[in-house]
Amino acid sequence: MAVKAIQPGYHRVNIHLSFKDTKKAIEFYAKAFGAEQTMMMPGPGGSVMHAEIRIGDTTLFLADDMMNSGQTVDGGQGGAFVPHLAVEDADATWKRAIDAGCKEAMPLANQIWGDRYGQVVDPFGLRWAILTHVEDVSMEEIGLRAAKMFGGG
Repeated sequence: MAVKAIQPGYHRVNIHLSFKDTKKAIEFYAKAFGAEQTMMMPGPGGSVMHAEIRIGDTTLFLADDMMNSGQTVDGGQGGAFVPHLAVEDADATWKRAIDAGCKEAMPLANQIWGDRYGQVVDPFGLRWAILTHVEDVSMEEIGLRAAKMFGGG
């Protein structure tokens, strides 16, 4: 049987996040977003060499900073990357994330492009977008709404 180049359950592009304390991150993402741990490869001294969690149909790779690079989400590097979490009920997911310890970064609201969308920052400094698509909007209508929003229409 041939080995598949892209394993079942993975996407063509997968996200890898480094942490100072991956185990703590996994616990938090389970509480905030319902993540399920699917793999854990221990490293030296109780560290996490590689772990995988699933949120919905997406797998995220997580690991402790094994090379001591200092380039970790919880080391201040999380702001440049924004995972978008598409869900059936943005309001319920938003509440769950806030209750778990996330802080509002951009209020959850219906946006001009047709999503109920907002952003939170988790305790590790990673910014997450939470969204539910609520309206199909043409590019022309988005342009009109943007012009009105920014005072041009």
